[in-house]
Amino acid sequence: MRLVRLPLVALALAGCAGPAAADDESTPGDRTFVSVGVVGEQIPGGGPLTLEFADGRVSAFAGCNRATAPTDLSGGQLGIGELATTMMACPPPFADADTWMTHFLQARPAWTLTADTLTLSTATTTVTLRDKEAVDPDRPLVGTIWRVQSLVSGQSAMTSVALEQARPTLTINADQSVTGWTGCNTFYGRADVAAPTVTFATVQVAGPGCPGEPGDIERAIVGVLDGPVQVEIDADQLTLSGAKGDGLVLRAE
Repeated sequence: MRLVRLPLVALALAGCAGPAAADDESTPGDRTFVSVGVVGEQIPGGGPLTLEFADGRVSAFAGCNRATAPTDLSGGQLGIGELATTMMACPPPFADADTWMTHFLQARPAWTLTADTLTLSTATTTVTLRDKEAVDPDRPLVGTIWRVQSLVSGQSAMTSVALEQARPTLTINADQSVTGWTGCNTFYGRADVAAPTVTFATVQVAGPGCPGEPGDIERAIVGVLDGPVQVEIDADQLTLSGAKGDGLVLRAE
């Protein structure tokens, strides 16, 4: 298969910080916020800025690398410790998003939280963020048509022109039946859903094997849908991770 390898760090956002308990609505603890407006110095590339709070830490992403740090929300200011970041090389203007994000967070912005809206303000910039579940809620696993975007092998996610043209799909139905399209054949089977795990019975393909790259794609998809698979949903993205290090990245249609 002629595949393009993409670093997995770009596929998902990691969880992070806030010292308050999850049921304390007076602070942003254990919630994820996405920027919906910026007044002042704009985010290079347009963002958005995403902040995830959990377990006394914050994870930040503005379009290039992800940064994490301990956080302190006392005194009405967002204080952060030393930032640890990934090291992806990003094209302009997204490459400058990291510098913007670091300067903004290290300026100890004042914060206010009203229901689902978090506002962060420095002397030069005000960012308005909303709870991600209000802006872009997670799609339901069952009943959604999911389209395969990438094939995961080891630490890489792979895509190709053939995969984009094939548009494989997967649907887990309410009666625990499984249906889909490999890009070459339809398939069917059954699955036991017990989040965060889905256990697939062997999927049956309704047709002969396909030659060339379409056949490789079909075998990769069917290979993942066999036995217990870990499930992670982030808004409209579904990641299936098999025990052998294989997996699929899908998006809701």
